[in-house]
Amino acid sequence: MTNGEIYRKTLGFSIRRLIFDIISLAILAALTVGGFFIAEKFFDKGPIGLVIGLVVGLIVLALLARFVAYLYKAGQVAMMTRGIIEGELPENVYQEGKREVKERFATVAGFFAVTAAIRGIFSQLGRAITKVGGAIGGDTGNAVGSAISTAVNTLVAYLCDCCLGWVFFRKEKGAVRATCEGAVLFFKHGKTFAKNMGRIFGMTLLSLLAIGGVFAGIFYLIFSFFPAAFERFALEFAAANAEESDTVTRILSNPKTLAIAAAVVAGILIWSVIHSAFVRPFILTGVLRNYLLAGKEDIPTEESFAMLDSKSPKFAKLRKQLD
Repeated sequence: MTNGEIYRKTLGFSIRRLIFDIISLAILAALTVGGFFIAEKFFDKGPIGLVIGLVVGLIVLALLARFVAYLYKAGQVAMMTRGIIEGELPENVYQEGKREVKERFATVAGFFAVTAAIRGIFSQLGRAITKVGGAIGGDTGNAVGSAISTAVNTLVAYLCDCCLGWVFFRKEKGAVRATCEGAVLFFKHGKTFAKNMGRIFGMTLLSLLAIGGVFAGIFYLIFSFFPAAFERFALEFAAANAEESDTVTRILSNPKTLAIAAAVVAGILIWSVIHSAFVRPFILTGVLRNYLLAGKEDIPTEESFAMLDSKSPKFAKLRKQLD
């Protein structure tokens, strides 16, 4: 199966995820707006209520996403893996994906224990790389460190999904051992995976500019109809931060720049939903194919695990579970 065929066959997971994300955004908006109106009506503190409503909404969404991701994300990765390795997928991809996830991980806790271990391993290694920026020092060093950190975090997210795919591929092995193998694979085939970086960052940047830019413009036009709301929020923020003079404070204290900043944030939020649901899975299909095929030809052994023991304490801790 080609990458395009696998992507189209697993699109049901993306559509369900998009529906969930839309519902999530509606819940977030309702809690945020509700917090504003309740605080405004009873305490005359609308902006404070808005912030409280936003925080509560984010907490609720984090809890919901944790359990929904168990099905949508893992199920999609499982079916992508099967399509790449076996060259075919069943008719009811969604139901088969759910079944395979339940077979591989008996509980939600088991799934997140493995994915947390994967992310922890790669994040620890990534932090070691970002020290390059700190070594340079000064503003330039901080900028370099920040850029490297962003790039590493993006790469880590894809590596975690690829490692999860490896766990599904290695059905005859325990999830812990398969996780260790998946982490080792990246470092055994670094050159092979390096070519994926252009695909990941190029398509992500293009997606951000195209989707995020359009929606930021749309939201700015919408916000322009409510100048009084931004003027009030800017005045209250300026009064509360009168002694501050940093860039963020200046932006949020000016009604015009506040509206632009709010539009950009809203545009990025919408972009993240659309990108995560539709663009990212397309990128992941190609990255996952390179990862699985490279690993299939050179499956890590117990001896090869030692190469990460000294680099990642989390890996060493996970590996001890095999003893």
